[in-house]
This record gives sequence, structure tokens and C-alpha cells, in this order.
Amino acid sequence: MPAAPVSANRLWLAALRATSAMAATPLLTLPRRIEAEALAHGDAPAILSAEACLSYAALAGQMRRTARFALAQGWGRGDVIALHMLNSADYLATWLGLTRVGIVTALLNPQLAAAGLTHGLQVAGARAVIGDVSLKVEPGLPVIRFDAAFRATLSGFSDAALDESEAENITLDDPALLIFTSGTTGMPKAARLSHHRILTWSLWFAGLSEASAKDRLYDPLPLCHSVGGVVAPGAMLVSGGAVVVRDKFSVSQFWDDVVRFECTIFQYIGDLCRYLLNAPPHPLERAHHLRLACGNGLSGAIWERFAARFALPRILEFYAATEGNVSLYNVEGKPGALGRIPGFLAHGFPLALVRHDAATGEPWRGADGLCQRCANDEPGEALGLVSAGRGATGAFEGYTDPEATSRKLLRDVFAKGDVWFRTGDLMRADAQGYHYFVDRIGDTFRWHGENVATTEVARVIGAVAGVTDCAVYGVKVPGHEGRAGMAALVVRDGFQLADVTAALKQHLPTYARPLFVRIMPVLPLTATFKQQKAVLMAEGFDPRLIADPLWFWMAAANGQWRVLDHDVHGDISEGRLRL
Repeated sequence: MPAAPVSANRLWLAALRATSAMAATPLLTLPRRIEAEALAHGDAPAILSAEACLSYAALAGQMRRTARFALAQGWGRGDVIALHMLNSADYLATWLGLTRVGIVTALLNPQLAAAGLTHGLQVAGARAVIGDVSLKVEPGLPVIRFDAAFRATLSGFSDAALDESEAENITLDDPALLIFTSGTTGMPKAARLSHHRILTWSLWFAGLSEASAKDRLYDPLPLCHSVGGVVAPGAMLVSGGAVVVRDKFSVSQFWDDVVRFECTIFQYIGDLCRYLLNAPPHPLERAHHLRLACGNGLSGAIWERFAARFALPRILEFYAATEGNVSLYNVEGKPGALGRIPGFLAHGFPLALVRHDAATGEPWRGADGLCQRCANDEPGEALGLVSAGRGATGAFEGYTDPEATSRKLLRDVFAKGDVWFRTGDLMRADAQGYHYFVDRIGDTFRWHGENVATTEVARVIGAVAGVTDCAVYGVKVPGHEGRAGMAALVVRDGFQLADVTAALKQHLPTYARPLFVRIMPVLPLTATFKQQKAVLMAEGFDPRLIADPLWFWMAAANGQWRVLDHDVHGDISEGRLRL
């Protein structure tokens, strides 16, 4: 079914009204805002899960006990404490309590162990770690286990309102969280988030979603990341609504949970929607009270089918990054679009698409050394103008690593001295101002002198019968410039490689068709379901490194797929087979 008509201007104005008062209340951080909501909504549920239910009063009380426990350890304003816990109500209550008194909380991915955990703690500069059963190694720092004994310790602290001597007048300008990038290419970086950024996200999404005390949001995403851990719960907790926390996403349990908890909003990442759409029919998939699905990455190829099958009245797609200063919101519900910026807000959302040189991975510059804006429907890198001041529109708060911060900035873009944030994403914008995702820089590759967008190839292959998941990337071939296309597929019964051939010939030019296919049981993913293409690219098409079935497109033999064994690999690598 098509998205229900909405007044886009009404939603934009609701978001603006929600955030407009922040400048006048610099002490009203998200934890303080939750304490205020607790006075109004006391016994109403704030956080729900299969294991627990925290009312607003109980959440505020646990936050205060956690804050007082932290102060008793000698931790104070600006100290960094790492959190290494699985999704739970305690997770949210802990970082909210720590940040209430100015402690910076580093949200570590609970999947991290050994070298990854050590790296995270080092770049964060943590003094100690609060961990649960997911922390199976000793990280070389003081560790506080969130177990029954710790709960008993917390209960010994008062849950009464904090006085100013305890809270030290923490303001919106103070740092609050460190959230790590997913690390799809290289080690994760720790992005700085101020209280201002956290509250802005919470209020902005509350406005755009028209959140109220009647809403319950289903959140199956990792709480260590910005969407699942800040945007989704924050929008509910500033509105008197409830957030339903799931330990991890489950296709089989999704509709049971949504109906059981009477959810009205679902926070998604695009791949989750595809998993649900590929699943067999569920008896409750249309017997829910969902009024909105909110998230990012929903493919235009499945948008309308997803909405129709599951009877979703409205989808709110958005584009943003944890550390970025570029954001787009598809308030109108246009299938496939990231969103657009209305004319009356253009001055507050300084976004530009600049021409991109795929050969260098850098923006293209003219004879004057400056970048050039893209024409309508011309792909280019999305940039956001950097403004000074943590709370300013367009502010970039950076990472703990100064070099990583510097690499995200592009200077002298349209005028000498200007500074823009690099998203690393290629987009195109149509004549109506709607923006569409094209590819990640580094994913787009050149073959036979042409640029190949992996997302476009993946869209074609992903629509083939029997394909349940698909990753497309470029691999180096000895003796050839650029990269040749390769597709890693997860398939089910009924899949035929000939169907892939037919789809590629029908929809894609020759240069964009993958030469290599790898059949895998599952694709390597990050905790936020992003494909780890770096792993696949490193293994390439070498059967000595890959146990999965491999196929090679024999263009020189009238076009046919051939099993890629050691002999074929040798013929390709030594130039005996024409590509």
C-alpha cells in the first residue's frame, strides 16, 4: 500500500519547534529531560524488554543511583568510562546515569574481544569498564561486572534528585558519548557526541515521527550505535513514550514481539526489511498497530512491496551518520529517496554534491583548484559545510584521533578557506531536490574505463529468484587496470545461475556485469548489518583462500559460467584467459 499522505511542512515545523528551545535551556540535557518526563509520567513504561520493564520513575531512579555510584568511585566530569554490555534496559539506564554527571561513556560493541577490545579502550582513553556476561576477557583496566552483586551495590545509593554539587551544571556543550564507527574498512574510530547532539537527535526525530506518550517503538538494533542506542530511545523518552529493547533482531520473533508489546513504531535498517520480506508469511504480520517504520537504507526496489505486504501506513527514511553534519529526511515518503531539504530550511542544511573522480577516490577539481557542483542526476560525493561551535548547524565534533578528524575534512571546495565534511557517499539529486544513494566511495570501481556502481549491480542480482543476499565489489586481476566485478551470493533452493545471466544481460552493460560469482552460506556483516566487503575483496577470487563454490564468466567462449578451480585461476592470473 502507498504511504499515507502527510503534511510535510507540519512535520518539519514540529521538528523545528521541538529543537528551537534548546538554546534557552543549556542545562537541559537528555538525562535531565528524562527526569522531567518522570515527574509527568511516573509509572508509565519507559523501557520494555522480555526481561524487564522500567517505568519512567524507575528509570530516573536507576540513573541517579548509577550517577552516585560513579561519583563514589572518584569518576568525574570528562572522565571516560567504557560500557561493554548486551542490549538491555540496564544498558540505557547506565549511560544515561553516567552522562548525567558529566562522565563520557564509550559505547563498545559487545562483540569486541581481544585486539578489537584493546583498540577500542585505547582510542577512547577509558579509565574503567562496566561489563556484563559478554565481556569474556580482562581488558587491563578496572572492570565492574553488571551482576547481582552490582545491582545490590547500586540499590544502596539514593534515587533522590541530584543536587547541583553532584551534577556540576553539566551543559549541552559538554561531551557525553563516544560511539564507534562500524569498521567496515580498517579499525573503528571513536566519534565524539556532545549532549547537544544527543538531545537534538532525540527532539528532531520526536518531531518528525510525531511521537507521543501513546507510542511504543520496537528497537531491535544494537544499542552501542547511534540509531539503535540514541535516536530510537531518545525520541521516545523525550515524548513520554516507551522503547521496546530486543537483545538482537530475529525474523521469526519480530511480529510476535511487535504485537505482544503493542508497538506503534519500528526502527529499521534496510537489510532488516529485506529479511522480513524474504521470510515466509507470518500470521501476525498484518495484525499489528504499527503506524510508522523509521530508519535508513530501505531499497527503492522493495519499498512499496514491503509497505503493502505488512500494511505499513507510513515510512520515514532518513540519511545521517554518527559523526557527520549531513542529514536528509524523506518526510514525503517517496520510495527509494533518502529525502530532500525544503527551500525554507536550505540555509540550515548546507549540503552539496560535488563531482567525483573514481580513479583517485577524490573530488574532481578544475583548473582553478576548486570543486564543481553536480548537475541534476549526476552522481557526486555529498559534502556538508562545517560550522564553528559544537551546537551550531553543520558542526563536526570529530573523533578522538586528530588525524582521523582531519581526513574527513575537505578544504578549498568552492572558495579558498572553506571547510566541508566528507560523507564518503555518492548521491544524485533529481530536479525536485530528492537525493538518492548511489554508492560508497571505495565501493564504486572502474573496469574497462567505466565506473561501476556496486549498488546498481546488487539491485539487479538481488531481484533474481532464489537470491536472498548479495554483495558486489571489485577485485584486482593481475595484468589489468581497475577492478573486475565480483558478486558474493547467498541463495536458497531453486536458484539458477542462468537466471543471473539473463538479468545481467537485460539490465546492465557488459562492463558492469560481474565476472566472478561466489556462493556463500552467509555474508560477513558488522553488528549493524553492514556488509564487510573489505574481507571479501581481500580474498578475491582465489580458490586457495576460498572454500565456497566459485564461478567465472567465460566471455571468450561464447559466454558461459565455468567452475573457477586452481587451473582456471592460474589461466586468469597469467593472462591466458581474456577478460
